[in-house]
Amino acid sequence: MLSGVMRAPLSFFEATPSGRILNRFGKDVDQLDVQLPMVGNFFLEFLIQIIGMIVLISVNLPIFILIAIPVVVSFVILRQVYVKSLRQVKRLESVTRSPVNNHLAETVTGLSSVRSYGVQRIFVEDNDLQSRRHTKLHSQQSALQLLDADTPRNNRRHPAHHNAFASSHQQKQHRCRNGWLMVSYSLNTIAPFNYLIYFSTELEANLVSAERLDEYRRLTPEAPWSLGWSPDPAWPREGAVCFRSYSTRYRDGLDLALNNINLDIRAGEKIGVVGRTGAGKSTMTLSLFRIVERCEGQIVVDGIDISTIGLHDLRSRITIIPQDPVLFHGTLRYNLDPTGNHGSEELWAALERAHLKDAFEEVGLDFEVTEGGLNLSVGQRQLVCLARAVLRKTKILVLDEATASVDMETDLLVQQTLREHMVDCTVITIAHRLHTVLHSDRVVVMEQGRIIEVGEPAVLLADGHTSFHSMAHEAGLVSDGRSASEPET
Repeated sequence: MLSGVMRAPLSFFEATPSGRILNRFGKDVDQLDVQLPMVGNFFLEFLIQIIGMIVLISVNLPIFILIAIPVVVSFVILRQVYVKSLRQVKRLESVTRSPVNNHLAETVTGLSSVRSYGVQRIFVEDNDLQSRRHTKLHSQQSALQLLDADTPRNNRRHPAHHNAFASSHQQKQHRCRNGWLMVSYSLNTIAPFNYLIYFSTELEANLVSAERLDEYRRLTPEAPWSLGWSPDPAWPREGAVCFRSYSTRYRDGLDLALNNINLDIRAGEKIGVVGRTGAGKSTMTLSLFRIVERCEGQIVVDGIDISTIGLHDLRSRITIIPQDPVLFHGTLRYNLDPTGNHGSEELWAALERAHLKDAFEEVGLDFEVTEGGLNLSVGQRQLVCLARAVLRKTKILVLDEATASVDMETDLLVQQTLREHMVDCTVITIAHRLHTVLHSDRVVVMEQGRIIEVGEPAVLLADGHTSFHSMAHEAGLVSDGRSASEPET
Protein backbone atom coordinates (compact mmCIF):
# COMPACT_ATOMS: atom_id res chain seq x y z
CA MET A 1 0.00 0.00 0.00
CA LEU A 2 2.83 2.39 0.83
CA SER A 3 4.35 1.69 -2.56
CA GLY A 4 0.99 2.40 -4.22
CA VAL A 5 0.66 5.78 -2.51
CA MET A 6 4.29 6.76 -3.09
CA ARG A 7 3.93 6.02 -6.80
CA ALA A 8 0.52 7.69 -7.14
CA PRO A 9 0.24 10.63 -9.56
CA LEU A 10 -0.30 14.23 -8.51
CA SER A 11 -4.03 14.02 -9.31
CA PHE A 12 -4.49 11.52 -6.47
CA PHE A 13 -3.08 13.91 -3.85
CA GLU A 14 -5.06 16.83 -5.27
CA ALA A 15 -8.33 14.91 -4.87
CA THR A 16 -7.53 13.10 -1.59
CA PRO A 17 -7.41 14.95 1.76
CA SER A 18 -4.38 14.18 3.90
CA GLY A 19 -6.67 13.05 6.74
CA ARG A 20 -8.06 10.29 4.57
CA ILE A 21 -4.59 8.99 3.80
CA LEU A 22 -3.65 9.16 7.51
CA ASN A 23 -6.82 7.23 8.34
CA ARG A 24 -5.87 4.42 5.96
CA PHE A 25 -2.35 4.15 7.35
CA GLY A 26 -3.55 4.48 10.95
CA LYS A 27 -6.90 2.95 11.86
CA ASP A 28 -7.29 0.66 8.86
CA VAL A 29 -3.80 -0.79 9.22
CA ASP A 30 -4.50 -1.37 12.92
CA GLN A 31 -7.73 -3.18 12.07
CA LEU A 32 -5.93 -5.38 9.57
CA ASP A 33 -2.80 -6.10 11.63
CA VAL A 34 -4.27 -6.32 15.15
CA GLN A 35 -8.05 -6.65 15.23
CA LEU A 36 -8.52 -8.97 12.27
CA PRO A 37 -6.07 -11.69 13.48
CA MET A 38 -7.55 -11.56 16.99
CA VAL A 39 -11.14 -11.86 15.77
CA GLY A 40 -10.12 -14.56 13.31
CA ASN A 41 -8.51 -16.55 16.13
CA PHE A 42 -11.69 -16.42 18.24
CA PHE A 43 -13.79 -17.35 15.22
CA LEU A 44 -11.71 -20.45 14.49
CA GLU A 45 -11.71 -21.41 18.17
CA PHE A 46 -15.50 -21.40 18.44
CA LEU A 47 -15.91 -22.97 15.00
CA ILE A 48 -13.75 -25.96 15.97
CA GLN A 49 -15.55 -26.22 19.31
CA ILE A 50 -18.99 -26.27 17.71
CA ILE A 51 -18.00 -28.74 14.99
CA GLY A 52 -16.66 -31.10 17.66
CA MET A 53 -19.83 -30.82 19.74
CA ILE A 54 -22.12 -31.36 16.75
CA VAL A 55 -20.18 -34.44 15.64
CA LEU A 56 -20.20 -35.87 19.18
CA ILE A 57 -23.93 -35.30 19.65
CA SER A 58 -24.88 -36.53 16.17
CA VAL A 59 -22.98 -39.79 16.63
CA ASN A 60 -24.80 -40.54 19.88
CA LEU A 61 -28.11 -38.85 19.08
CA PRO A 62 -28.70 -38.81 15.28
CA ILE A 63 -32.05 -37.06 15.60
CA PHE A 64 -30.13 -33.97 16.71
CA ILE A 65 -29.23 -33.32 13.08
CA LEU A 66 -32.89 -32.69 12.23
CA ILE A 67 -33.08 -30.11 15.00
CA ALA A 68 -29.72 -28.52 14.31
CA ILE A 69 -30.33 -27.77 10.62
CA PRO A 70 -33.23 -25.29 11.04
CA VAL A 71 -31.47 -23.69 14.03
CA VAL A 72 -28.30 -23.15 12.02
CA VAL A 73 -30.28 -21.78 9.06
CA SER A 74 -32.14 -19.31 11.30
CA PHE A 75 -28.89 -18.10 12.85
CA VAL A 76 -27.30 -17.64 9.43
CA ILE A 77 -30.29 -15.60 8.24
CA LEU A 78 -30.12 -13.39 11.33
CA ARG A 79 -26.39 -13.01 10.81
CA GLN A 80 -26.84 -11.81 7.23
CA VAL A 81 -29.32 -9.16 8.34
CA TYR A 82 -26.99 -8.00 11.09
CA VAL A 83 -23.76 -7.99 9.08
CA LYS A 84 -25.24 -5.81 6.32
CA SER A 85 -25.99 -3.08 8.84
CA LEU A 86 -22.66 -3.48 10.61
CA ARG A 87 -20.63 -3.29 7.39
CA GLN A 88 -22.39 -0.14 6.24
CA VAL A 89 -22.07 1.55 9.63
CA LYS A 90 -18.40 0.56 9.88
CA ARG A 91 -17.71 1.89 6.39
CA LEU A 92 -19.44 5.19 7.21
CA GLU A 93 -17.61 5.37 10.54
CA SER A 94 -14.29 5.05 8.71
CA VAL A 95 -15.31 7.73 6.21
CA THR A 96 -16.30 10.21 8.93
CA ARG A 97 -13.02 9.61 10.78
CA SER A 98 -11.00 11.02 7.86
CA PRO A 99 -12.29 14.62 8.18
CA VAL A 100 -11.42 14.54 11.90
CA ASN A 101 -7.83 13.54 11.11
CA ASN A 102 -7.62 16.04 8.27
CA HIS A 103 -8.92 18.91 10.39
CA LEU A 104 -6.51 18.05 13.21
CA ALA A 105 -3.53 17.93 10.83
CA GLU A 106 -4.48 21.25 9.21
CA THR A 107 -4.98 22.91 12.59
CA VAL A 108 -1.60 21.80 13.93
CA THR A 109 0.14 22.83 10.70
CA GLY A 110 -1.43 26.28 10.65
CA LEU A 111 -1.57 26.84 14.41
CA SER A 112 0.48 30.05 14.26
CA SER A 113 -1.87 31.51 11.63
CA VAL A 114 -4.96 30.44 13.59
CA ARG A 115 -3.68 32.25 16.68
CA SER A 116 -2.49 35.28 14.71
CA TYR A 117 -5.94 35.88 13.19
CA GLY A 118 -7.76 35.00 16.43
CA VAL A 119 -10.01 32.36 14.87
CA GLN A 120 -9.52 29.67 17.53
CA ARG A 121 -13.26 29.51 18.26
CA ILE A 122 -14.07 28.81 14.59
CA PHE A 123 -11.61 25.93 14.49
CA VAL A 124 -12.88 24.54 17.82
CA GLU A 125 -16.47 24.63 16.56
CA ASP A 126 -15.46 22.99 13.29
CA ASN A 127 -13.61 20.28 15.21
CA ASP A 128 -16.67 19.69 17.42
CA LEU A 129 -18.87 19.36 14.33
CA GLN A 130 -16.57 16.80 12.70
CA SER A 131 -16.22 14.90 15.98
CA ARG A 132 -20.01 14.75 16.52
CA ARG A 133 -20.53 13.31 13.05
CA HIS A 134 -17.92 10.63 13.73
CA THR A 135 -19.13 9.90 17.27
CA LYS A 136 -22.72 9.45 16.09
CA LEU A 137 -21.75 6.67 13.68
CA HIS A 138 -19.26 5.17 16.13
CA SER A 139 -22.06 4.96 18.73
CA GLN A 140 -24.32 3.17 16.24
CA GLN A 141 -21.55 0.68 15.48
CA SER A 142 -20.99 0.05 19.20
CA ALA A 143 -24.73 -0.43 19.75
CA LEU A 144 -24.89 -3.05 17.00
CA GLN A 145 -21.91 -4.88 18.47
CA LEU A 146 -23.39 -4.73 21.99
CA LEU A 147 -26.74 -6.05 20.75
CA ASP A 148 -25.07 -9.03 19.15
CA ALA A 149 -22.69 -9.62 22.06
CA ASP A 150 -25.53 -9.66 24.63
CA THR A 151 -27.23 -12.61 22.93
CA PRO A 152 -24.73 -15.22 24.20
CA ARG A 153 -25.06 -13.96 27.78
CA ASN A 154 -28.83 -14.22 27.64
CA ASN A 155 -28.80 -17.68 26.13
CA ARG A 156 -26.20 -18.95 28.56
CA ARG A 157 -28.69 -18.84 31.45
CA HIS A 158 -31.03 -21.44 29.96
CA PRO A 159 -28.57 -24.35 29.61
CA ALA A 160 -27.77 -24.05 33.31
CA HIS A 161 -31.39 -24.78 34.27
CA HIS A 162 -31.61 -27.60 31.80
CA ASN A 163 -28.38 -29.10 33.09
CA ALA A 164 -29.68 -28.99 36.66
CA PHE A 165 -32.85 -30.72 35.56
CA ALA A 166 -30.87 -33.28 33.59
CA SER A 167 -28.55 -33.96 36.53
CA SER A 168 -31.40 -34.62 38.97
CA HIS A 169 -33.18 -36.80 36.46
CA GLN A 170 -30.04 -38.87 35.90
CA GLN A 171 -30.07 -39.87 39.58
CA LYS A 172 -33.45 -41.52 39.06
CA GLN A 173 -32.81 -43.15 35.71
CA HIS A 174 -29.19 -44.16 35.19
CA ARG A 175 -30.09 -45.89 31.93
CA CYS A 176 -30.89 -42.50 30.36
CA ARG A 177 -27.56 -41.03 31.43
CA ASN A 178 -26.10 -41.02 27.91
CA GLY A 179 -29.17 -39.40 26.41
CA TRP A 180 -29.25 -36.66 29.00
CA LEU A 181 -25.57 -36.03 28.43
CA MET A 182 -26.25 -35.45 24.75
CA VAL A 183 -29.12 -33.11 25.61
CA SER A 184 -26.78 -31.20 27.91
CA TYR A 185 -24.19 -30.90 25.13
CA SER A 186 -26.83 -29.73 22.68
CA LEU A 187 -27.99 -27.02 25.06
CA ASN A 188 -24.41 -25.92 25.67
CA THR A 189 -23.86 -25.33 21.96
CA ILE A 190 -26.12 -22.26 22.04
CA ALA A 191 -23.61 -19.88 23.65
CA PRO A 192 -20.62 -20.94 21.49
CA PHE A 193 -22.82 -20.74 18.42
CA ASN A 194 -23.83 -17.19 19.29
CA TYR A 195 -20.20 -16.28 19.78
CA LEU A 196 -19.40 -17.88 16.45
CA ILE A 197 -22.00 -15.70 14.74
CA TYR A 198 -20.74 -12.61 16.55
CA PHE A 199 -17.09 -13.13 15.65
CA SER A 200 -17.96 -14.09 12.07
CA THR A 201 -19.78 -10.77 11.63
CA GLU A 202 -16.87 -8.91 13.23
CA LEU A 203 -14.49 -10.75 10.93
CA GLU A 204 -16.45 -9.71 7.87
CA ALA A 205 -16.85 -6.15 9.13
CA ASN A 206 -13.11 -5.82 9.71
CA LEU A 207 -12.56 -6.89 6.12
CA VAL A 208 -13.84 -3.41 5.20
CA SER A 209 -10.41 -2.14 6.28
CA ALA A 210 -8.76 -4.72 4.04
CA GLU A 211 -10.86 -3.48 1.11
CA ARG A 212 -9.90 0.13 1.84
CA LEU A 213 -6.20 -0.73 2.04
CA ASP A 214 -6.37 -2.79 -1.13
CA GLU A 215 -7.91 0.22 -2.88
CA TYR A 216 -4.71 2.18 -2.21
CA ARG A 217 -2.56 -0.78 -3.18
CA ARG A 218 -4.19 -0.80 -6.62
CA LEU A 219 -3.86 2.94 -7.31
CA THR A 220 -2.93 3.79 -10.87
CA PRO A 221 0.79 4.65 -10.66
CA GLU A 222 2.84 7.26 -12.44
CA ALA A 223 4.98 6.40 -15.43
CA PRO A 224 7.69 3.75 -14.80
CA TRP A 225 10.42 4.79 -12.38
CA SER A 226 13.05 3.33 -14.69
CA LEU A 227 13.03 1.87 -18.20
CA GLY A 228 15.21 -0.58 -20.04
CA TRP A 229 17.71 2.10 -20.95
CA SER A 230 19.08 5.24 -19.31
CA PRO A 231 20.63 8.33 -20.88
CA ASP A 232 24.32 9.04 -20.54
CA PRO A 233 25.31 9.64 -16.89
CA ALA A 234 26.43 13.16 -17.84
CA TRP A 235 23.07 14.01 -19.47
CA PRO A 236 22.10 16.78 -19.81
CA ARG A 237 25.50 18.15 -20.77
CA GLU A 238 24.25 21.48 -22.16
CA GLY A 239 20.85 22.12 -20.59
CA ALA A 240 18.87 23.05 -23.71
CA VAL A 241 15.09 22.65 -23.24
CA CYS A 242 12.55 22.66 -26.07
CA PHE A 243 8.75 22.66 -25.76
CA ARG A 244 7.22 21.49 -29.05
CA SER A 245 3.46 22.00 -29.48
CA TYR A 246 3.11 20.88 -25.87
CA SER A 247 -0.31 20.62 -24.22
CA THR A 248 -1.36 19.10 -20.91
CA ARG A 249 -4.21 18.97 -18.40
CA TYR A 250 -4.30 17.95 -14.76
CA ARG A 251 -7.06 15.36 -15.06
CA ASP A 252 -9.28 13.91 -17.74
CA GLY A 253 -12.30 16.11 -18.35
CA LEU A 254 -10.57 19.34 -17.31
CA ASP A 255 -9.53 22.16 -19.62
CA LEU A 256 -5.99 22.28 -20.94
CA ALA A 257 -3.62 23.85 -18.41
CA LEU A 258 -1.01 24.38 -21.15
CA ASN A 259 -2.18 24.81 -24.72
CA ASN A 260 0.17 24.37 -27.68
CA ILE A 261 3.34 25.67 -26.01
CA ASN A 262 6.33 26.22 -28.31
CA LEU A 263 9.49 27.49 -26.65
CA ASP A 264 13.21 26.97 -27.24
CA ILE A 265 15.43 27.58 -24.22
CA ARG A 266 19.09 27.72 -25.16
CA ALA A 267 21.81 26.07 -23.10
CA GLY A 268 22.85 28.29 -20.20
CA GLU A 269 20.05 30.78 -20.84
CA LYS A 270 18.30 32.50 -17.95
CA ILE A 271 14.57 32.49 -18.61
CA GLY A 272 11.92 34.25 -16.54
CA VAL A 273 8.30 33.04 -16.74
CA VAL A 274 5.63 35.49 -15.58
CA GLY A 275 1.88 35.75 -15.74
CA ARG A 276 -1.16 36.26 -13.60
CA THR A 277 -2.57 33.59 -11.29
CA GLY A 278 -3.73 30.56 -13.28
CA ALA A 279 -1.73 31.49 -16.37
CA GLY A 280 0.09 28.13 -16.39
CA LYS A 281 3.52 29.16 -15.07
CA SER A 282 3.92 26.40 -12.48
CA THR A 283 2.38 23.87 -14.85
CA MET A 284 5.46 24.28 -17.05
CA THR A 285 7.56 23.17 -14.08
CA LEU A 286 5.29 20.20 -13.38
CA SER A 287 5.48 19.24 -17.04
CA LEU A 288 9.27 19.37 -17.09
CA PHE A 289 9.39 16.93 -14.17
CA ARG A 290 6.53 14.88 -15.66
CA ILE A 291 4.43 15.33 -12.56
CA VAL A 292 1.67 15.98 -15.07
CA GLU A 293 1.86 14.08 -18.33
CA ARG A 294 1.45 15.47 -21.81
CA CYS A 295 -1.72 15.36 -23.88
CA GLU A 296 0.06 16.40 -27.06
CA GLY A 297 3.52 17.46 -28.16
CA GLN A 298 6.82 16.80 -26.44
CA ILE A 299 9.53 18.27 -24.25
CA VAL A 300 13.09 17.68 -25.47
CA VAL A 301 16.13 18.13 -23.22
CA ASP A 302 19.49 18.00 -25.00
CA GLY A 303 17.99 16.03 -27.87
CA ILE A 304 16.13 13.44 -25.73
CA ASP A 305 12.34 13.35 -25.47
CA ILE A 306 11.75 13.19 -21.71
CA SER A 307 8.74 10.88 -22.19
CA THR A 308 11.10 8.13 -23.40
CA ILE A 309 13.13 7.88 -20.17
CA GLY A 310 12.28 6.76 -16.64
CA LEU A 311 11.09 9.25 -14.05
CA HIS A 312 14.13 8.67 -11.84
CA ASP A 313 16.55 9.40 -14.68
CA LEU A 314 14.64 12.59 -15.48
CA ARG A 315 14.03 14.00 -12.02
CA SER A 316 17.48 13.20 -10.67
CA ARG A 317 19.11 15.27 -13.46
CA ILE A 318 17.12 18.47 -12.84
CA THR A 319 17.15 20.63 -9.70
CA ILE A 320 14.20 22.60 -8.38
CA ILE A 321 13.87 25.14 -5.59
CA PRO A 322 10.16 25.28 -4.69
CA GLN A 323 8.26 28.12 -3.07
CA ASP A 324 7.93 26.16 0.18
CA PRO A 325 11.44 25.03 1.21
CA VAL A 326 11.72 21.33 2.03
CA LEU A 327 13.91 20.49 5.03
CA PHE A 328 14.06 17.27 7.04
CA HIS A 329 14.69 16.52 10.68
CA GLY A 330 18.41 15.88 10.95
CA THR A 331 21.74 17.64 10.72
CA LEU A 332 22.54 20.50 8.39
CA ARG A 333 24.98 18.18 6.64
CA TYR A 334 22.19 15.66 5.97
CA ASN A 335 19.88 18.35 4.60
CA LEU A 336 22.55 19.61 2.23
CA ASP A 337 23.79 16.20 1.11
CA PRO A 338 21.38 13.34 2.00
CA THR A 339 23.37 10.79 -0.01
CA GLY A 340 26.71 11.69 1.57
CA ASN A 341 28.53 12.19 -1.73
CA HIS A 342 30.30 15.43 -0.79
CA GLY A 343 32.97 16.33 1.73
CA SER A 344 32.87 19.06 4.36
CA GLU A 345 34.87 21.49 2.22
CA GLU A 346 32.35 21.25 -0.60
CA LEU A 347 29.47 21.77 1.83
CA TRP A 348 31.06 24.88 3.32
CA ALA A 349 31.76 26.21 -0.18
CA ALA A 350 28.09 25.74 -1.10
CA LEU A 351 26.99 27.50 2.10
CA GLU A 352 29.33 30.39 1.33
CA ARG A 353 27.93 30.77 -2.18
CA ALA A 354 24.43 30.77 -0.69
CA HIS A 355 25.48 33.46 1.84
CA LEU A 356 24.94 31.13 4.81
CA LYS A 357 28.48 30.39 5.95
CA ASP A 358 28.49 33.11 8.61
CA ALA A 359 25.15 31.92 10.00
CA PHE A 360 26.33 28.35 10.59
CA GLU A 361 30.06 28.80 11.13
CA GLU A 362 29.76 28.64 14.92
CA VAL A 363 27.29 25.72 15.16
CA GLY A 364 28.89 23.68 12.36
CA LEU A 365 27.51 21.17 9.87
CA ASP A 366 26.16 18.98 12.69
CA PHE A 367 23.64 21.65 13.65
CA GLU A 368 20.31 19.90 14.29
CA VAL A 369 17.51 21.02 11.97
CA THR A 370 14.00 20.36 13.27
CA GLU A 371 11.20 18.93 11.16
CA GLY A 372 10.45 21.35 8.34
CA GLY A 373 13.32 23.60 9.44
CA LEU A 374 11.15 25.39 12.01
CA ASN A 375 14.22 26.47 13.99
CA LEU A 376 15.39 28.47 10.96
CA SER A 377 13.90 31.60 9.45
CA VAL A 378 12.00 31.34 6.17
CA GLY A 379 14.85 33.08 4.37
CA GLN A 380 17.45 30.72 5.84
CA ARG A 381 15.41 27.69 4.79
CA GLN A 382 15.26 28.96 1.24
CA LEU A 383 18.99 29.67 1.20
CA VAL A 384 19.69 26.13 2.46
CA CYS A 385 17.72 24.85 -0.55
CA LEU A 386 19.79 27.17 -2.75
CA ALA A 387 23.01 25.76 -1.26
CA ARG A 388 21.71 22.26 -1.97
CA ALA A 389 21.11 23.27 -5.60
CA VAL A 390 24.61 24.75 -5.87
CA LEU A 391 26.04 21.51 -4.52
CA ARG A 392 24.23 19.32 -7.06
CA LYS A 393 25.67 21.20 -10.06
CA THR A 394 22.98 20.09 -12.50
CA LYS A 395 22.70 21.83 -15.86
CA ILE A 396 19.04 22.78 -15.38
CA LEU A 397 17.71 24.68 -12.36
CA VAL A 398 14.05 25.58 -11.86
CA LEU A 399 12.92 28.20 -9.35
CA ASP A 400 9.16 27.88 -8.85
CA GLU A 401 8.34 31.21 -7.19
CA ALA A 402 11.22 30.41 -4.84
CA THR A 403 11.47 33.96 -3.49
CA ALA A 404 7.75 34.73 -3.23
CA SER A 405 7.64 34.12 0.55
CA VAL A 406 10.96 35.70 1.55
CA ASP A 407 12.01 39.26 2.22
CA MET A 408 13.61 41.49 -0.37
CA GLU A 409 17.10 41.05 1.09
CA THR A 410 16.96 37.25 0.74
CA ASP A 411 15.55 37.63 -2.76
CA LEU A 412 18.55 39.75 -3.76
CA LEU A 413 20.96 37.21 -2.24
CA VAL A 414 19.35 34.45 -4.31
CA GLN A 415 19.62 36.50 -7.49
CA GLN A 416 23.26 37.32 -6.74
CA THR A 417 24.12 33.62 -6.30
CA LEU A 418 22.40 32.74 -9.56
CA ARG A 419 24.30 35.42 -11.48
CA GLU A 420 27.71 34.60 -10.00
CA HIS A 421 27.68 30.81 -9.58
CA MET A 422 25.12 29.53 -12.10
CA VAL A 423 26.66 31.04 -15.23
CA ASP A 424 26.73 27.78 -17.22
CA CYS A 425 23.42 26.52 -15.85
CA THR A 426 20.07 26.90 -17.60
CA VAL A 427 17.82 28.69 -15.09
CA ILE A 428 14.04 28.79 -15.46
CA THR A 429 12.54 31.23 -12.96
CA ILE A 430 8.80 31.16 -12.30
CA ALA A 431 8.41 34.67 -10.93
CA HIS A 432 5.94 36.19 -8.52
CA ARG A 433 7.89 39.42 -8.19
CA LEU A 434 8.60 40.91 -11.58
CA HIS A 435 11.86 42.53 -10.51
CA THR A 436 13.18 38.97 -10.05
CA VAL A 437 13.26 38.42 -13.82
CA LEU A 438 14.59 41.82 -14.91
CA HIS A 439 18.13 40.38 -15.14
CA SER A 440 16.98 37.37 -17.18
CA ASP A 441 18.11 36.89 -20.76
CA ARG A 442 14.49 36.56 -21.88
CA VAL A 443 11.06 36.78 -20.31
CA VAL A 444 8.11 34.53 -21.21
CA VAL A 445 4.69 36.03 -20.52
CA MET A 446 1.82 33.53 -20.18
CA GLU A 447 -1.92 33.89 -20.14
CA GLN A 448 -4.57 31.13 -19.88
CA GLY A 449 -2.08 28.38 -20.63
CA ARG A 450 -0.59 30.06 -23.71
CA ILE A 451 2.60 32.02 -24.37
CA ILE A 452 1.62 35.51 -25.46
CA GLU A 453 5.01 37.27 -25.34
CA VAL A 454 8.68 36.31 -25.40
CA GLY A 455 11.56 38.78 -25.41
CA GLU A 456 14.26 40.60 -23.50
CA PRO A 457 12.96 42.34 -20.37
CA ALA A 458 14.20 45.78 -21.44
CA VAL A 459 12.58 45.47 -24.87
CA LEU A 460 9.22 44.36 -23.44
CA LEU A 461 9.29 47.11 -20.83
CA ALA A 462 10.06 49.74 -23.46
CA ASP A 463 6.97 48.78 -25.45
CA GLY A 464 3.98 50.30 -23.72
CA HIS A 465 1.57 47.94 -25.47
CA THR A 466 2.98 44.67 -24.06
CA SER A 467 1.37 42.70 -21.25
CA PHE A 468 4.73 42.63 -19.46
CA HIS A 469 4.83 46.43 -19.47
CA SER A 470 1.28 46.51 -18.08
CA MET A 471 2.16 44.08 -15.29
CA ALA A 472 5.34 46.03 -14.48
CA HIS A 473 3.35 49.27 -14.33
CA GLU A 474 0.90 47.70 -11.86
CA ALA A 475 3.86 46.51 -9.76
CA GLY A 476 5.37 50.00 -9.76
CA LEU A 477 8.45 49.02 -11.79
CA VAL A 478 7.78 51.58 -14.55
CA SER A 479 6.66 55.17 -14.32
CA ASP A 480 4.69 57.33 -16.70
CA GLY A 481 3.85 54.19 -18.64
CA ARG A 482 7.13 54.53 -20.55
CA SER A 483 10.45 54.26 -18.68
CA ALA A 484 11.55 51.25 -16.68
CA SER A 485 12.69 51.71 -13.14
CA GLU A 486 16.04 50.30 -12.27
CA PRO A 487 15.91 47.04 -10.36
CA GLU A 488 17.14 47.12 -6.79
CA THR A 489 20.66 45.90 -6.16
